[in-house]
Amino acid sequence: MKANIVILGIVSVSVFSVILIILKLISIEEYTPNIRPNFVTPIAEKYMQEVEKANNLLKEATIRIQELEEKLSNFESRVPKTYPDVKFLNYVKRKRILITGGAGFVGSHLVDQLMLQGHEVIVVDNFFTGRKRNVEHWVGHENFELIHHDIVNPIFIEVDEIYHLASPASPPHYMHNPVKTIKTNTMGTINVLGLARRCNAKVLIASTSEVYGDPEIHPQPETYWGHVNPIGPRACYDEGKRVAETLTYAYAKQEKMSVRVARIFNTFGPRMHMNDGRVVSNFILQALKNEDITVYGTGTQTRSFQYVTDLVDGIISLMNANYTQPVNLGNPIEHTINEFATKIRNLVGGRSKIVHLEGAIDDPQRRKPDITRAKKFINWEPKYDIKMGLQKTIDYFRQELKQDKYTHRSKNLIEAYPG
Repeated sequence: MKANIVILGIVSVSVFSVILIILKLISIEEYTPNIRPNFVTPIAEKYMQEVEKANNLLKEATIRIQELEEKLSNFESRVPKTYPDVKFLNYVKRKRILITGGAGFVGSHLVDQLMLQGHEVIVVDNFFTGRKRNVEHWVGHENFELIHHDIVNPIFIEVDEIYHLASPASPPHYMHNPVKTIKTNTMGTINVLGLARRCNAKVLIASTSEVYGDPEIHPQPETYWGHVNPIGPRACYDEGKRVAETLTYAYAKQEKMSVRVARIFNTFGPRMHMNDGRVVSNFILQALKNEDITVYGTGTQTRSFQYVTDLVDGIISLMNANYTQPVNLGNPIEHTINEFATKIRNLVGGRSKIVHLEGAIDDPQRRKPDITRAKKFINWEPKYDIKMGLQKTIDYFRQELKQDKYTHRSKNLIEAYPG
């Protein structure tokens, strides 16, 4: 530890000295004439020589900074990485758990919870919507493994439990490649169920409230069969998830497997993809940029929003419960889109106006879960305060925007000054 401090101190002093040189050179450059005169006096000649010398020193300083950055990077790699404290479980209680789509928004929060509980976690993700940054704080931990793999293709590993979350979940993402979305929810689910059958593993399939389509019953119980347009723009996801559920119960009946199905309603929180096109992320992003907050349709359509930690608790509770039928996981408190837009604008502040655009095709008008089953069989209901959750999400987006601006600024500087 002392050696690391000494090394970092030496590097800091070196960097500081280089910065002083650069500042001195910049002050010289400020007084450099843009046009060289046709005749050169001895004083001017000497001045030009000094400027040329200063430019050479500047180039040398740039090279030294690059060398110091490389050294600093090497020193940082030698410093042991610290991880969040995890519970110790012996080999009897510790499970080997696979999470498909584990680098995504919900999946990464599920990874955190299971890792903290002391289990071994394997994440499989093709990074279409997931990001390595969401799980990078676990990379290198002895209980964590990250595999870059598309679940449309079979995978052969040994596991005790599987959480199948792999699938784009926001309209812009799942409509970007509808055929791939269907394949992920059908072929991907077959591969997951086949792996579970071979390993005799318990499996949880992440379904969605979209299986209810534009519901004619309100609130929606799990016994409702839904009202879905099978050839509409959202059908690739809606029907894909319905087939995934059908496959799950076909395998359970035929192969005597232990399965769980979670029908997930609207969820928000940190690590949401900024450009996923969902209500919360759209409104927060637009409010932070002081842009108009766009509401599709009249804004009287309703949604039920839950914070991501509530959802993760519900998913884990369902997996551990002795109940195999589909279970709604969502917040029964209903909000209109207009209410949520106003709430977010007030929390963010700024000058954004709420404007209404033409409604989206097949956009559900009402969405509210009946969570009677969740309360009865897994002892779950959402507890997190929506306002507090929104504030955390806004803080996350604000930080992401700062980082995005810094990245683009750095890119522009590199392009402007490539030498």
